[in-house]
Amino acid sequence: MAKRIGIIGGISHESTIKYYEYILKKYYARKRNYHYPEMVIFSLDLKKLMEFEDREDMDGYIHYIREGIKALEKAGAEFIVIAANSPHSVFEVVEKMASVPMISIVEVAAREAEKWDMKKLLLTGIKYTMQSSFYQDVFKKHGMEVITPSEEEQDEINKIVFNELVLGIFKKETRIKLINIIKNYKVDGVILGCTELPLILDQEDTEVKLLNTLVLHARAALDFALKD
Repeated sequence: MAKRIGIIGGISHESTIKYYEYILKKYYARKRNYHYPEMVIFSLDLKKLMEFEDREDMDGYIHYIREGIKALEKAGAEFIVIAANSPHSVFEVVEKMASVPMISIVEVAAREAEKWDMKKLLLTGIKYTMQSSFYQDVFKKHGMEVITPSEEEQDEINKIVFNELVLGIFKKETRIKLINIIKNYKVDGVILGCTELPLILDQEDTEVKLLNTLVLHARAALDFALKD
């Protein structure tokens, strides 16, 4: 029997829905039966989380994420994933507080980058993620360099995420803007370090390898759920 999956979601709901959908569809594609893994989702207040990030209130930020973890543990989750990149800035702290295993989206992305022998990557995401160091810290341990777009480009990506993608708005002109930002950098790969970015960008949009953190993380969750 598969392990019960706990998902910290709502950051935003657009990508959380895709986690749920991916896990169920990929389970059936592998097993061809309806013994789907049980899942519990605790949906955080996105605005509340954003305010903690904006104020750099790490104590409040950690406490709020911990509330979600505790709720999932009480609901019988046997392991937990946080369905977003930015909260992984405090992953090591909240992981130690959890009584069940947690799977890091950053570690999953780093292992995928290693498979492709990447050495230098461009990190895209919300401004909080791009201006933090948690991606750089983890990838450095794997022998890889992570760079970020210019300040102006970071502002543009951040605006796209919060004004469009979290609301389920996907425009052709926005896709072109993102592709043009990527083209400005000579890298081995691009980290889609916001789980909303894969909702608008596909591998076919660019020649450089894209690390779809949503798919990589959801796949890791399914693998762990089915692991003996």
